[in-house]
Amino acid sequence: MTAGSNTPAAGASVTQRFRAARDQLLALRTDLDAAHREFEWPRFEHFNFAYDWFDQIAAGPRGDQEALVLVEQDGSATRRTYRDLSRRSSQLAAWLDGIGVGRGDHVVLMLGNQVELWEAMLACTKLAARIIPTTIMLGPRDLADRIDRGRASWVITTAAQAPKFNAVAGDFAVVSIGEATGERLPGHDGEYEHPRFAWSDSYGAPETFSLEEPTAADETLLLYFTSGTTSRAKLVEHTHTSYPVGHLSTMYWIGLEPGDVHLNVASPGWAKHAWSNFFAPFIAEATVFLYNYGRFDAKALMAQMDAEGVTSFCAPPTVWRMLIQADLTQLENPPAKVVAAGEPLNPEVIAKVERAWGTRIRDGYGQTESTLQVANTPGRPVVPGSMGRALPGYDVVLIDQGTGAESTTEGELCLRLDPRPVGLTPGYWGDEPKTAEAFRGGIYHTGDVVSRTEDGVFTYVGRADDVFKASDYRLSPFELESVVIEHDAVAEAAVVPSPDPIRLSVPKAYIALASGWEPTAETARSILQHCREGLAPYKRIRRIEFYELPKTVSGKLRRVELRDRETEIHDDAGAATTGQEFTDSDLLGGSRD
Repeated sequence: MTAGSNTPAAGASVTQRFRAARDQLLALRTDLDAAHREFEWPRFEHFNFAYDWFDQIAAGPRGDQEALVLVEQDGSATRRTYRDLSRRSSQLAAWLDGIGVGRGDHVVLMLGNQVELWEAMLACTKLAARIIPTTIMLGPRDLADRIDRGRASWVITTAAQAPKFNAVAGDFAVVSIGEATGERLPGHDGEYEHPRFAWSDSYGAPETFSLEEPTAADETLLLYFTSGTTSRAKLVEHTHTSYPVGHLSTMYWIGLEPGDVHLNVASPGWAKHAWSNFFAPFIAEATVFLYNYGRFDAKALMAQMDAEGVTSFCAPPTVWRMLIQADLTQLENPPAKVVAAGEPLNPEVIAKVERAWGTRIRDGYGQTESTLQVANTPGRPVVPGSMGRALPGYDVVLIDQGTGAESTTEGELCLRLDPRPVGLTPGYWGDEPKTAEAFRGGIYHTGDVVSRTEDGVFTYVGRADDVFKASDYRLSPFELESVVIEHDAVAEAAVVPSPDPIRLSVPKAYIALASGWEPTAETARSILQHCREGLAPYKRIRRIEFYELPKTVSGKLRRVELRDRETEIHDDAGAATTGQEFTDSDLLGGSRD
């Protein structure tokens, strides 16, 4: 390929403008008010993150800094500098181009936390191919949906995962990592035969590559299947700027700076992995560190964090809840920057980490459809349990669900589109009706209900379809769960409406028990008593059931399954017809309304 405008020299002005925006946010890292006043999204006609940013770091003074460190359970480690990944991704891009991967081709990328994942992300970006990140947990049925709706013509995966695609129909080829031969191989042991290429062949390709035509800022780069907590997964589109430039907001939230060592506990294939295992730390010129464990071991994880000098740590609420069951003081040098995202974090978890590490977890809010929109940022007081304030570049408005008018106190979190935030999706790929619904009324609708204080602090209430009424009171599942989970017996909880002939519905908590507790009436009585003491009468948990909580493959709770189950298992009198349900009135007596 001939050199084009995405070569380092031609992209210098784009790089300088991006760096200026990045450096402005670094300088205002602890001054959110000033950042709101002064920051404006850099807007480009052409931009390619791999050429115009990553390769520029590699060619500069930080080229020999570690960009990626992967440590395995046996202690072995893979380490790559910015310069290593820059060179290797160009070589891989040249090879992929040679076997037929073209600009605009859709590539399913199904890899674990291995160096090839980062090489492929950068290489596909350089090719201007469209990446469909996919978790290795999926089976042939889900993969068939991704191949079909994602219109994939290529798959990059491991030899161990490749057989899953043998039973998947479609006109696509498989690039397999770990094949024993470099020859083109037919599919085997399956109904369909797909061309196979061996990744190992790529090491013989040239180490330079560039596009003939520059990458347009609005070209599609990523297609993400959402986790589908309430319906079939939607296909979210992101461009060469919406995530690569938009994650300036994510960098700002975390507080990442050049030279930081950042650990983010997230599985590949989901948006959060790209957020802070790829874009945000590389924007900051930090090091991405990952510890590949088979089964979660808090002690081993903290030992590795100490060994690698982790300065910044992000984990979902599930991991934070598992961590606080361990002795957090085992971590001799806790990271100064600790954040959580994915689902709201309960105040009790925040308090326990602060007592052990001397730093407060800062919650943040975003979606697959966007980068971080609202967050607790460095240098600002954190209200426990809150999402924080709107981030620079995002103009938040609340819409009352009943009237459709703007609200100053509570409503659906929406984004104004004038000017349009760079970090926002163009829409749902191939689905104009869903896109129109999300952008109705000239604003973007998140589908999440939040409350807001006079000084602009947002607190999560729930998904618009999760908030429910009981005795004519509107109840937030998250608010109730935050109290339930404070009980020592509770590892996780999900609150849903349970049918009731008098109140229409009452709050019911499905509970996953912590280690050492039994699903007995005595345990239920203790939890219900705790809820009586911690909740106002109209919010009280009336029923509980010990149950394995249904989740998506990305680990998000599927409340929709529990709501459906409640409808199925209760008779007209509100009594459960199956399962073992414990009620407040039976175990504690009286209504105490």
